Amino acid sequence: MNEQIYTNYRLQLPTEELLGTLIVRDGAIADIQPGIVAEGENGNGDYLLPGFVELHTDNLEQRLSPRPKVRWPMDVATVHHDRDLAAAGITTVCDAIAIGDITPNSPRMHLFGPMIETLYAAREAGRLTVDHHLHLRCELGYDKTHDIVQQYADHPMLALMSLMDHTPGQRQFVRIDKYREYYMGKHGISETEMEDFIQSRIAAQGEHADRNRQHLVEIAQQWKIPLASHDDATVEHVEEAVGEGVSIAEFPTTLEAAKVAHYHGLHILMGAPNLVLGGSHSGNVSAMELIDYHLADIISSDYVPQSLLQALFLIMRHLQRPLYDVAKLFTQNPAQALGMGDRGSLELGKRADLLTVHDDGIVPRLTAVIRQGHRIA
Repeated sequence: MNEQIYTNYRLQLPTEELLGTLIVRDGAIADIQPGIVAEGENGNGDYLLPGFVELHTDNLEQRLSPRPKVRWPMDVATVHHDRDLAAAGITTVCDAIAIGDITPNSPRMHLFGPMIETLYAAREAGRLTVDHHLHLRCELGYDKTHDIVQQYADHPMLALMSLMDHTPGQRQFVRIDKYREYYMGKHGISETEMEDFIQSRIAAQGEHADRNRQHLVEIAQQWKIPLASHDDATVEHVEEAVGEGVSIAEFPTTLEAAKVAHYHGLHILMGAPNLVLGGSHSGNVSAMELIDYHLADIISSDYVPQSLLQALFLIMRHLQRPLYDVAKLFTQNPAQALGMGDRGSLELGKRADLLTVHDDGIVPRLTAVIRQGHRIA
């Protein structure tokens, strides 16, 4: 029997904080009791909470291309990505793999296959420390999106699909000036090329989006894959998503859309970088505003894995609510949204995916990351 004892920790239980002892046996939580015992790891009053469950991160893309036009070896980048997540306190992740893109020369147009294959091979070989799953980000304006997703519908790692539409003038980029700024900076599109680029994106969306959306919804329903909408901006966007069986609303861009999504019972996901930076880089609704209205259910690291821990404590201090209550946005709620009831909370029988955290009142820091009883960071 493999046993670990964590004592003198401030245990963040589902409904209370308990200064006490947590015992792990064979990778699961076996006992929780108040008080301090003489044996085991002494936490000296630090926090102990569930591991973070991440639904939307494209950190692997950053590891593959640390600089423009640089391509890091796929196997190495995958392991480095995994270690990034572990160091950030993420014990379960849905790696966001883009299917299609808005630029024809984007690496996303041909890297999805190698990324999925390498992640799966690394998981099967035991090279990964975090529990990895797939989140297919399906760009609706790309003509081949449905055909590609169909190939991966029964993949053993697939846990989530999302419907993406980055057409200028709507959703994330209602403001064309923000669209120009973003894509000229990220993709090197010149100012003179920008107008043709915008018109080509609008035309592609008109030609392919409706057909792709219909087929993707059918795939999600057939294979019982949780489905997310993305960048909903209007009541109509949300109501369309609800009618299609969407259960997660990723990054709604307006307060109006978030309120309607909440009314319909969708899990509303917002980004931790938005919280850390104090607002959206696209000029959309701030995540903290939705927090204030009790309209955010899940926090994702998006493009900065290390943002999760900082965002957790920012929310706690802003709302002056207990850590165990705020932590659900990062742990229990995303796990429930995926139907993973075996993790996300400190309860008997749950997976021993754990974080220990020291907070000096300025910058909280992880002191240990444990997955199923084994320390990974």
